[in-house]
Amino acid sequence: MKILHVSAECYPMAKAGGLGDVVGALPKYQQRAGHVAQVVVPMYRTPYLYKKEWELVHQGRQQLGTYQFSYSVIREKSRELGFDLYLVDINGLLDRPKVYGYEDDPQRFIAFQLSVMDWVCHWTHRPDVIHVHDHHTGLIPFFMRYAYPFRDKLQGVPSVFTIHNAQYQGWIDWQHRDWLPPYDEWKSGLIEWAGQINPLAAAVKSAWKVTTVSYSYLEELRHSANGMEKLFEYERGKCSGILNGIDAAVWDPSTDPLLVKSYGIDQLAPGKQANKESLCQQFGLDPQKPLFTFIGRLVHEKAADLLPEVIHQCMHHFVDRMSLILLGSGDSTLESNLHQLAQQYTGRFGAYIGYYEELSHRLYAGADFLLMPSRVEPCGLNQLYAMRYGTVPLVRNTGGLRDTVVDMGEWQGFGIRFDQASVEDIVYSVGRALDLYEQNPSKLQGMQRHIMGFDHSWDRSAAQYLELYQSIR
Repeated sequence: MKILHVSAECYPMAKAGGLGDVVGALPKYQQRAGHVAQVVVPMYRTPYLYKKEWELVHQGRQQLGTYQFSYSVIREKSRELGFDLYLVDINGLLDRPKVYGYEDDPQRFIAFQLSVMDWVCHWTHRPDVIHVHDHHTGLIPFFMRYAYPFRDKLQGVPSVFTIHNAQYQGWIDWQHRDWLPPYDEWKSGLIEWAGQINPLAAAVKSAWKVTTVSYSYLEELRHSANGMEKLFEYERGKCSGILNGIDAAVWDPSTDPLLVKSYGIDQLAPGKQANKESLCQQFGLDPQKPLFTFIGRLVHEKAADLLPEVIHQCMHHFVDRMSLILLGSGDSTLESNLHQLAQQYTGRFGAYIGYYEELSHRLYAGADFLLMPSRVEPCGLNQLYAMRYGTVPLVRNTGGLRDTVVDMGEWQGFGIRFDQASVEDIVYSVGRALDLYEQNPSKLQGMQRHIMGFDHSWDRSAAQYLELYQSIR
């Protein structure tokens, strides 16, 4: 099969969250399975762009309302990612350093989708499946079936839409309908939800198949989908959950070049201790104490707003029993508060505000416990990375966290789960982890060895996607 993935992110070209990791790994595993997988993303001005060699493969023109623009498509020449990576460039719209966060994001991503559609229409051999990801590419299934410039050439090509996070839907006011290409007006209801143009809803209605990135998240969307609950209930027949995987070659403690000391299951204790000591030296912490870490965006859905009070209470209730390192960025007020806490609790709490890939690898390797109190977690990759490195996850019982972590109080449990995204539940769970570390170190080490042996690679998930594609070809 020939599969085209269309996304706003693809690691290492562009990453703002888990979407980038998924789109950077899934095509590689599909390619290894004997298929042709390709990825196209906008040509942001990121460091990766300037490190590689590219070749021009197509140029064209499209219309965005009254604005006519030119676009170009380039391809990375070395294919070092294991698949063909294409970038779409539009001067004035996509030539930005950041992926998101601009006032004209709706225009940027509509122009990107129009360009991709026009480019694919010029292919000699159409893709067997077009797989689009999240609302930034959510209008493509509708364009393929009902937009006059594209439907005759692409209507028979199956489309698959994967929801990585339904909280963000790409709402657009109807006064901007002229940004869209000409389409059958009788089909306007397919792009509307709650009185607005809604790209996420358009994809759910128009795609041949819809997937979410975990089984539990699919069920949760029928009850909590930021206003789209009824739509997910209505369309449940074409929806399925496929759990994300991780790139086992990148996230492997036995070969990871970013670690101070690499290790496998047989060298678990000395390997983790060496990385822990390095981290504690960097942040001024005691390496003899259990080390907790939080890695992620400092936003409401990750329950990051609870962290300052959690830190206060942990430092008060568990005096001299623990250390904590935080890595993340997001809300500026929260960033400031956490920076102040790091100064207040010097020697017990350290914070790195920002994105630092190398440090994240070292934290997964050196920490004893990973904290993920998320209010919303469609799949979650951090807990999978942590377990790969023998770090026990403390997670809220939601979405993909529920699907991948079993509480240690249950049969063959290997993690700690709690029900509410509340300060009380989080602090109580930290206490459980401390008791485990101090009172039953042999059980802790057994859990660490157990979770390091899990296979969360993309092989199984990629095979499930391939089966889904075959079912609609």
